[in-house]
Amino acid sequence: MQEQLSLIDLVLHASFTVQAVMVLLLLASMLSWYMIVNRFIYFRNARDEMYQFEERFWSGIDLAQLYREGNEKTADGHLVIGMESIFRAGFKEFSRLAQQEEIDSEAVLEGSRRAMRVAAMREEERLERHLAFLASVGSTSPYIGLFGTVWGIMHSFRGLANATQATLATVAPGISEALVATAMGLFAAIPAVLAYNRFASKVDLLSNRYDTFMDEFSGILYRQVYALRSRDRRAG
Repeated sequence: MQEQLSLIDLVLHASFTVQAVMVLLLLASMLSWYMIVNRFIYFRNARDEMYQFEERFWSGIDLAQLYREGNEKTADGHLVIGMESIFRAGFKEFSRLAQQEEIDSEAVLEGSRRAMRVAAMREEERLERHLAFLASVGSTSPYIGLFGTVWGIMHSFRGLANATQATLATVAPGISEALVATAMGLFAAIPAVLAYNRFASKVDLLSNRYDTFMDEFSGILYRQVYALRSRDRRAG
């Protein structure tokens, strides 16, 4: 009876091309898992900081005081991300433009919204980081594994041409070695696809929350700038 080969034996006895495909898929799988863990931690932190900032923002605190607290955090080396980053960009631009009396209320508000949109785009770029790689691994890994399988089967049948007796037992080990490449391709692709879909939905969710915050914050700035301009006109 022929000895049954283990999975490691199948990999070690595969042709060089099939082994190269397996190594490539293994590296892709390891990188995708690293990025999955990285994105999971980042999204968790972004969600927690968003909830904390929203609670602080709607607590009735003075906006200038909230901005100063952010300055203290950045001075301590803390990275300000997400909704607070959008707030800081909008409030900084609002404070700068509101001090210039020749600029009307609409221009002040539009300048603040423009600064917040730029900050929101940067936050979306941070959220989407590594997602393109996960999408690439999920879409290409099965085909790379299939290429290794096809190449391995071709190699097995070429060897079969030189065999004195062509039996299933002769060709089966070579085909088994080749099929390992397909299995590794699926092993790399499935987690990447699941993670990409999950993270893409989180990007949409957080982006919608950021857009809603910008609208709400713009309403607050609208009232403040008109009150400020009315006071300046009365003083003038």
